[in-house]
Amino acid sequence: MSAQPAESTAPSVSLPVDSPLARGRRRPPRRAGSAARDGLAAELLSEAARCDRDADRRRLLDKVVRLHLDVARSIAARYRGRGEPIEDLEQVAYVGLAKAVQGFEPAYGKSFLSYAVPTISGEVKKHFRDCSWAVRPPRRIQDLQGRIAARASELHQELAQSPTPAKIAQSLGAPIDDVIEALASNGCFTPTSLDQSVGAPGSASLGDLLGCHDRDLARMETHVTLAPVLRELPERDRLILNLRFFHDQTQSEIADQLGVTQMQVSRLLAGILQRLRRQLDD
Repeated sequence: MSAQPAESTAPSVSLPVDSPLARGRRRPPRRAGSAARDGLAAELLSEAARCDRDADRRRLLDKVVRLHLDVARSIAARYRGRGEPIEDLEQVAYVGLAKAVQGFEPAYGKSFLSYAVPTISGEVKKHFRDCSWAVRPPRRIQDLQGRIAARASELHQELAQSPTPAKIAQSLGAPIDDVIEALASNGCFTPTSLDQSVGAPGSASLGDLLGCHDRDLARMETHVTLAPVLRELPERDRLILNLRFFHDQTQSEIADQLGVTQMQVSRLLAGILQRLRRQLDD
């Protein structure tokens, strides 16, 4: 079975284009026995290492890729339901498989799968870490979220109830403050839509319930701060402030009401404001 081509930093390994994803359906892979597949992969990789011609080496490595496509899909399936389309995860897993085939050294005498599985898993985790966060928390919190997700369901079965942050921290050997932070930032990966209904279907959306900037709050704070200071002013000073700032009258209009000149009103206002600032500072 073959796969769609995926971008990879291992250019010498090409994935076939006749992919089950391209056909829109997936047929069950032919599964060779584990020992037989390991033996065949070791034979192909050893032969590829001895090849002098790039075309022959490429053909042998492509066979190893095809032989382990089901392994890549299986690893991608472990991360299903975490906010990323399974098709994208499979493509990332194929990239990891290509890198594993390119980087494996048969001379070390180890099983190819023992090298390929962590390489593919690491590529999928790297995709989540680098490409999928709407809001990026610290790296330690990202890693801890993955560990919590893997352990939470097991704890739920063991305890017959939802595990508390303390139980999760104890199980993972992690500081409880980090666990609480990881749980609190869970929505950073797939934030809840502001259009999501809250309560009964057709009721208000989440966005309708969010607060907005209220200028009256700042105005109220100003009133509370100034009230005791204004009460200490003489009656005429309070009248001048009221006419100027609450009734929006000009200095000339205030002067006509008080029977003074506009210049005198200007000096009176400056003196009143200076006293207010001094009293507020004190």
